[in-house]
Amino acid sequence: MVTRDEVMTALGQVMDPEIHRPITDLDMVKDVAIGDSGLVTVEVLLTVAGCPLKDRITRDVTAAVSPLPGVTGVKVDLGVMTEDQRQAMVTRLRGPGAAEQKKITFWGDDSTTRVLAVASGKGGVGKSSVTVNLAAGLAAQGHRVAVIDCDIYGFSVPRMLGATGQPVGFNGMIMPLEAHGVRVISIGFFLPPGKPVAWRGPMLHRAIQQFLTDVYWGDLDYVLADLPPGTGDVSISLAQMLPGAEMLLVTTPQEAAERVAVLAGNFAQQNGMKVTGVIENMSYFVCPSCDERHQIFGSGGGQILADELGTEVLGQIPIDVRLREGADAGKPLVVSDPDAPASRALLEVAAALPPLPRSLVGKRLTLLT
Repeated sequence: MVTRDEVMTALGQVMDPEIHRPITDLDMVKDVAIGDSGLVTVEVLLTVAGCPLKDRITRDVTAAVSPLPGVTGVKVDLGVMTEDQRQAMVTRLRGPGAAEQKKITFWGDDSTTRVLAVASGKGGVGKSSVTVNLAAGLAAQGHRVAVIDCDIYGFSVPRMLGATGQPVGFNGMIMPLEAHGVRVISIGFFLPPGKPVAWRGPMLHRAIQQFLTDVYWGDLDYVLADLPPGTGDVSISLAQMLPGAEMLLVTTPQEAAERVAVLAGNFAQQNGMKVTGVIENMSYFVCPSCDERHQIFGSGGGQILADELGTEVLGQIPIDVRLREGADAGKPLVVSDPDAPASRALLEVAAALPPLPRSLVGKRLTLLT
């Protein structure tokens, strides 16, 4: 007959789909009972009543225990944690006093999470499309990736990633949603459809702070922050909260876009952020009938911007209608068609942004001007 230890070992392979930790480590397994006939009953404690992922947890527990020798069936009984149990789990995950200290768990001297703020000088250059496809591409390569939608007024990341639902929150901790392997948070998850955001600066600062400190992100290799266009309150807040973070600038080849993008780059350098590179979006269009490149928005803007800021052009993304179609459908092009020319260009950008090596632990430096 199967033993309790064998069942618990199998349950140690079951990950909580939101927290990304084994349910045994989270004290979610309250009891295991083994009947004489080989029926195994597992009592699992959910963090909150009505957990939207309870069916997945039930399936995963059943799938983990069923193959064990001597098991004839698996029954999963779902309960709910007490307030004390939830608080103990939050403290274990985030550390004592994390909520009161407004601690950013993925940021610090010993962190190897690479934080990339994706910015542009003006709207309409495809910044969010680039962010979403980069994130999905990195996740598809096996990296742990999160996107923070910092564009409070013009949020579009949830639709582009195909992430729906409302994040679960308890004991001062919010769980991000996930789509295509990317963890994501956005103000769009908390608003009814069609409702605009009409906030002044302090409210914007508070929202970004909550995204960074109240959301449980877990272990991450990359955080991509999709900034609103320009150099307003949100950009200032992010630079203050994540000193020394990196910035990726998205522009189109035309002079008008490059002239305003350089302002965002100068802002970054003046506020202790490193401009890691430039991504030139809508760089050219390949005619399907003649196979020739057409530079619809001009040429050279990305390189001029990079030269002015002392950085490099990481990639030139061609115009592809499927990028737009994928954004509207919630299916990033790098996932649906990784061999498309635009996908290959975006994946080349991702390859130029390797994760931070462990040798840099304790060596995160704030840039001073």
